[in-house]
Amino acid sequence: MLRIEDITYAVEGRPLFEGASATIPEGHKVGLVGRNGTGKTTLFRLIRGELTLEGGEIALPSRARIGGVAQEVPGSEVSLLDTVLAADTERAALMAESETAADGARIAEVQTRLADIDAWSAEARAATILKGLGFTDAEQAMPCSAFSGGWRMRVALAAVLFAAPDLLLLDEPTNYLDLEGALWLESYLAKYPHTVIVISHDRGLLNRAVGHILHLEDRKLALYQGGYDTFAQTRAARLAVAEAEARKQAARKAHLQSFVDRFRYKASKARQAQSRLKMIAKMQTITSPQEAALRAFTFPEPEELSPPIVAMEGAAVGYDGRAVLDRLSLRIDQDDRIALLGRNGEGKSTLSKLLAGKLQPLKGRVTVASKLRVGYFAQHQLDELRPEETPLDHLRRSRPDEMPGRHRTRLAGFGLQAAQVETVVGRLSGGQKARLSLLLATLDAPHLLILDEPTNHLDMESREALVEALTAYTGAVVLVSHDMHLLSLVADRLWLVKDGRVASFEDDLEAYRRLLLSGDGAEKAAKPVKPAPKPQVSREDRLALKSEARRCEARVEKLSQMRDKLAAKLADPALYEDHRVGELETWNRKYAEVMEGLDRAEALWMAAMERLERAGA
Repeated sequence: MLRIEDITYAVEGRPLFEGASATIPEGHKVGLVGRNGTGKTTLFRLIRGELTLEGGEIALPSRARIGGVAQEVPGSEVSLLDTVLAADTERAALMAESETAADGARIAEVQTRLADIDAWSAEARAATILKGLGFTDAEQAMPCSAFSGGWRMRVALAAVLFAAPDLLLLDEPTNYLDLEGALWLESYLAKYPHTVIVISHDRGLLNRAVGHILHLEDRKLALYQGGYDTFAQTRAARLAVAEAEARKQAARKAHLQSFVDRFRYKASKARQAQSRLKMIAKMQTITSPQEAALRAFTFPEPEELSPPIVAMEGAAVGYDGRAVLDRLSLRIDQDDRIALLGRNGEGKSTLSKLLAGKLQPLKGRVTVASKLRVGYFAQHQLDELRPEETPLDHLRRSRPDEMPGRHRTRLAGFGLQAAQVETVVGRLSGGQKARLSLLLATLDAPHLLILDEPTNHLDMESREALVEALTAYTGAVVLVSHDMHLLSLVADRLWLVKDGRVASFEDDLEAYRRLLLSGDGAEKAAKPVKPAPKPQVSREDRLALKSEARRCEARVEKLSQMRDKLAAKLADPALYEDHRVGELETWNRKYAEVMEGLDRAEALWMAAMERLERAGA
């Protein structure tokens, strides 16, 4: 059992924990969530004893082993498999001793202990973990020095999973995994035999791999039962209750204060006024825990191009004359939302670079619209930002003719506020760098936006904001991500990149997840992508259909705003006082009328969208 009792800790005078407490029973799988900067990683360091508490206590069983992922596995000449095997230090020590021990009794003790810890199956277990994280049998025999930093992080993760500590602490473990590796990790953690605490903004992992959510907010810890969606619903209900109570208290205080203001200087009412002042003073303030404003992204809208915007026929792409992908016959229209599936190394990034114009085809034909603009975001671009320059400097270089006020407006539209726009990039957080890179990628209002793992450094609220922005975006999107929540909400087409081909995956993401976890071949549900032409519709008819759809959508949005205003009015406690019964009936009737109109408007909008889709517009 992990017991966190009344802990207090501050960094440079800023308190991160004040009287925070939580108890996590043995064997629980817990997701640690909270806004960036609230102290989640600091809590891990406190649990490991790397930092000293200012007050309170963190207690674990005396012999409990705590494990976490090292920052990076050194680039040694030791093979991946041997690196992982060495992580179980007890087994390694016993294996070494078994070769040198001479005392019969000690040899028996060593052999008994090796049997107890199942030492003889260790290589098979380590190989299974490495394979689940994306390493082939051949790669497992290669030295660590043959792999980049991101792949070495996978080795570090494999090592700690193999060591199987009593308390496993994982900080954003999916950041260096592809979708397949992330899904494997979810399944592995759900079956892990000991206690797990994982910091993650991956909604899928927090729903499927953990049974509790530990929420860090306002320097306190609160443990919720269930996955992230259950936590979000429970928390939303609690916030709603707190908001209502805060409004009631504010109204009560205002009522008492108005009496005091009117009568405090009248001798006949002075005592009553003083009594009400005491009542106000004794009221324990109920805070109204407003969620921070959604840090939205604002993507500029491109003009419409005639379809298709990209078409390939028999194309191949690769490096140094050697094809990675071949026989590509693909079509992308401006309204497409495409997710690329497939393990790392199969060619998703290579296809993305071909679409972005960063690689030229080795053969075949790739045709793009004459005015096509492409925006491209990939993780390595964060390293290409100039660390000594501010976000403002980056925009001045990209848009030298724009006024500084316009630069600041653009940055604010991507959640970079006044203090951050004049901070050098080297001191920005990973999420802030990602926002700046996304801004630079979309600066020219691209018709095609290619995003390669855009969420790695974004917190939960920022991921939801990105979903909203991509949903509203009027260009095409090609998306590579291990975040199934993002893929499920944004993508409407799935392409599987495997064995040098690109095929359309005909089922949904949940079916893809089941296929991967069952070990079945995802290619069974994949069919070659055929660039079948969409129905020919005149430009005038297409514009008319789109105009109708936009009018219907605007009507839905207007009625939704009216509904929200009426709902807020009906939430006012004062409306339910006896003398306002007639007014309440009026507002209820208006609300019912708006809801009826909203239902009709949504039906008309859906019908317009269906006509638009049938027309291939």
